[in-house]
Amino acid sequence: MSAAATESISGLKQRIDEGRRASGRFAATSGEVLPRAATDDWIGDSSWALTEDAKLLQYGGAKSDFRSTDPWRVLRIMSEFIEGFDKLADIEKGVSVFGSARTHPDDPQYRAAVEVGRLLGEKGFSIITGAGPGIMEAANKGARLAGAPSIGCNIELPFEQSINPYIDTHVVFRYFAVRKTMFIKYSSAFIIFPGGFGTLDELFEALTLIQTGKISQFPVVLFGTHYWAGLVRWLNSKVLAEGKISSGDLDLIVVTDDPAEAARVVSDAYDLQLKKARARADVGGVSPVRSRS
Repeated sequence: MSAAATESISGLKQRIDEGRRASGRFAATSGEVLPRAATDDWIGDSSWALTEDAKLLQYGGAKSDFRSTDPWRVLRIMSEFIEGFDKLADIEKGVSVFGSARTHPDDPQYRAAVEVGRLLGEKGFSIITGAGPGIMEAANKGARLAGAPSIGCNIELPFEQSINPYIDTHVVFRYFAVRKTMFIKYSSAFIIFPGGFGTLDELFEALTLIQTGKISQFPVVLFGTHYWAGLVRWLNSKVLAEGKISSGDLDLIVVTDDPAEAARVVSDAYDLQLKKARARADVGGVSPVRSRS
C-alpha cells in the first residue's frame, strides 16, 4: 500500500509537470519534492513532505498529541476560511471549471475550455479553477480573453507548484475541505472536462450536495461525450438499475461537446436562479443579495 501511494503521488507530479511543460508559460520550478520536516510523524515510510491536510488526517500517535495539536489546527482552518471568504467575496457570477492538468494546448479539449471560459466571461461570469496547467489554464485564459475575472484556488501539495499566468486573484489553501467549500460557495455552476480523481471528486461532491438539498438549481456540465460515455452508461446500467439512485439524479447532469451549449446551460440556469431569488425577495419584502439559492 505504501509503494502504491508513493507511485500515485509521483504520477500526480508527473502529470502536473507535463501540463506545465506543454504550456511553456509557467515560471521555472526546481522540480524537486519538498523535504519532510524532522518533526513530521507519520505511519508509513513515504519520503514525501507532509502537507497540513496530511497532518490533520493522519491516524495514530500519543493522545497528548491530539490535545496539543488538533485544536490549533482548528484555528488555522478557521483562518483559511476567513481568508477565502475575504478574497472571493466580490464574486457574484462564478463558474468553476475542472479538468486534467496534463491537457496540452494543442488538444481539442484545451481549445474548447478556452472557448467556454471566453463565452462565459462575455456573459459576465467569473471563471474559477484550481490555478494549474491544462484545462485550468485554458479556462482562465478564456476569461482573460473576455476581460472577465479569472480566479485560481490552489492547494498545497507535497511538491513545489506554480500557477498559470492567466489568473487575476490567487488563493492558496492548505485544506481540501476549505478549498472545496469555496468552489461550491462562489459558483453558480460546475463545468467538468476530462480529468482524473480530483475532477471526479468535484463532480460527485456537487451531485451529492444537489441530491441532498444543500444547493439547488446548480448545473453540472460534463464536457466531452466520448470521455464521459462509459461513466454515464455505468450509472444508468448499474447504479440506477439497482436502485442506488433515481432517474432524477441522472437528470442533474448535462453532457455536451459544444462550448456554446455549455455556456447557454450555465447562463439560462443563472437567469432562472436570479428570477426565483427576486420572486422570494418580493414575497419577503427584502432585496436578494445573492443570486443562488
